[in-house]
Amino acid sequence: MKLKPHKKLVIPVVALVIFYSTTAFKNDFFEIAKQIEIFTTMFKELNMNYVDDTNPGDLMDTAIKSMLSDLDPYTQFYNEQDVEASRINNAGDYTGIGARVLTLKDRLVIVEPYKDYAADKAGLKAGDEIIKVGNVTVADFKDDAANLLQGAAGTEVSVTYKRQGEVKTVNIIRESLDIKAVPHYSMIDDKTGYVVLRKFNAKASSETIRAMRALKNQGATQMILDLRGNPGGLLSEAVNVTNIFVPKNELVVTTKSKVKKYNKTYYTRKEPVDTEIPLVVLIDGRSASASEIVSGALQDMDRAVIVGSRSFGKGLVQRPKPLTYGTQMKITISRYYTPSGRCIQALDYWNRDENGKATRVKKENYNVFKTKNGREVFDGGGVEPDIEIENSKLTTISKAIVGENLIFNFATEYYYKNMVTEFENFEFSDKDYKSFKTFLKSSGFNFETKTEKALNNAMAVAEEEELDNVINSDYHNLTAAIQSYKSNAIDENKSQLESLLTDEIIKRYFYSEGLYKYYTIKNPDIIKALSVLNNPTQYASILR
Repeated sequence: MKLKPHKKLVIPVVALVIFYSTTAFKNDFFEIAKQIEIFTTMFKELNMNYVDDTNPGDLMDTAIKSMLSDLDPYTQFYNEQDVEASRINNAGDYTGIGARVLTLKDRLVIVEPYKDYAADKAGLKAGDEIIKVGNVTVADFKDDAANLLQGAAGTEVSVTYKRQGEVKTVNIIRESLDIKAVPHYSMIDDKTGYVVLRKFNAKASSETIRAMRALKNQGATQMILDLRGNPGGLLSEAVNVTNIFVPKNELVVTTKSKVKKYNKTYYTRKEPVDTEIPLVVLIDGRSASASEIVSGALQDMDRAVIVGSRSFGKGLVQRPKPLTYGTQMKITISRYYTPSGRCIQALDYWNRDENGKATRVKKENYNVFKTKNGREVFDGGGVEPDIEIENSKLTTISKAIVGENLIFNFATEYYYKNMVTEFENFEFSDKDYKSFKTFLKSSGFNFETKTEKALNNAMAVAEEEELDNVINSDYHNLTAAIQSYKSNAIDENKSQLESLLTDEIIKRYFYSEGLYKYYTIKNPDIIKALSVLNNPTQYASILR
């Protein structure tokens, strides 16, 4: 019997690699050598004497990754398979069935089949649950089962999936897929260009430049750059994208580290495409890292008006370090700072609270900085937009519903019960929303607010101190008030939830391409961006 490693196994196994040639390593040489020796002898005894067969590779993989989880979520160990997946992600090259897939414990779920690629041509739809790839049952596969779908272009793979309770099998011919950094660009009206930049891979700046030039040739005299949902990527490409709109030799970002060689300044190096065209950049809570470098730099230079909601707040820089046997490590080496000097990192992973969670800088502790024109901007967690769109920031209940994939699952049901033939006039009706509330109830949806959790913890302490009888009445009144809030929150957040549902449903019928086109007609962030661009006085006053 193969022993499955316990997820909480934490062993300092790669300390030598992490600290080698650094000051910390030189200062703590004896302690590091001691811990490595302890680990080596322990690992040997464990594998030789444990009652069941062990898998040394799995044990080591879990040990390393669990150790690193105590630092920050971005410092990561990559085994050979992880290294290849990372290469594909950054290069924009992919060979497989042509679909975005969510890996769950016992199945793979098709999140989005890319239009006209293998999965789409084979008839797979968003929401299909892959339960078997070839002869391998997904539930029995211990690694990321999504890797089973990848393979050389032209090879065939058998996929067994479940749809609406019915099990089907289809053979799919794998093919190469060009993962575009700019999946869409178009003219919104006769003078406004719209560019969607979804990731900062090696092609990000070249694709953005190509889109910009194409739109300018179509008559664009003002531009909207959409960075919503963009998780970031290559730092160099963030600098290059910024360079499209600002002159050569402008400071874009500074990195600061405890290791001097990682303290760097990054300037634009090329001739820009257009330094004068009015520009609005859209961001939201899922715009991170490289997206924040671009939006933060353009804001600090007073080069663009930022619209949307506060960005994610990832101001940490990682660098890959090659290890032995084709493995790799991505290490957080520094923090980045925008031209005005602000660090946008939101969470402090090195000063955690009593529950071990990273702490967030309180608003009253934010520091003020000045843009090129003297406008006040702040650090303390993400780029704050110049114009905030109310619905753009997800509320607590919306986050909970999205986190449990209930928007996605309802859209799957909706797709098989309704016919939508055009996105231009699609409206999510009150009747549809009533169906969604029924769906939530039938799914058993329930979420615990932070207030509720704190209250329950306080009651547990009160019971230990035998004070529960004293505060019991107040406790029940407070819990009843929270339950009432949770019941009403579905209706109070109707507008935001309807927007999320509409986006997911439109994507089911018309793919991402249709969703982007729908955005240009009815998306509130874009409507606001247009309003600002079409009012030169307002645009100038914001940046003044």
